[in-house]
Amino acid sequence: TAAAEERGIGQAAIDLRIKVTISSLWLNHSQKLITGLDLNISEGRVLVTGVVPDETTRDVAVRLAWKAKGVREVINEIRIASGDGATGFARDGWITGQLRTRVTLDKQVQAINYAIETVGGTVYLIGIAQNAEELSRVRDHARALPYVRRIVSHVILKDDPRRAGVKNAATGTSPGRPQ
Repeated sequence: TAAAEERGIGQAAIDLRIKVTISSLWLNHSQKLITGLDLNISEGRVLVTGVVPDETTRDVAVRLAWKAKGVREVINEIRIASGDGATGFARDGWITGQLRTRVTLDKQVQAINYAIETVGGTVYLIGIAQNAEELSRVRDHARALPYVRRIVSHVILKDDPRRAGVKNAATGTSPGRPQ
């Protein structure tokens, strides 16, 4: 699968290592981080979504995410709330599943390049779009689904100049990395 992705096998392996490292850091700190948050990583860009009970927990999750070697950016989309309960969780899973299916069946979208997460009716997207039209199609599919309140895209275009720095991701250097 990784060979078919825009980011390639090498970067997919780096992203997987980042995910495992962050998950381990979270688990060692608190099981609440692992159960309340989700990670999606694309070319060293870490999208953190989910719900935590307070700002301190959110800050710890983000700080720990930056510790993983190869992280170029941490996108904090963590909500502070009590959660939407089992019904909200099921609805979010349904939205994510429906959107993945629609994007996968759309022959004008390279679905393998997208990660989709839904929290509280907000659809979060991260990945690499071939062009603006493709990204627009993905957003349109999300808009067409019931219960979608909002769409937040962290997708970058294939020719985005920020992708030029991906080759340095394995070094763990990033101008935005907190000290």
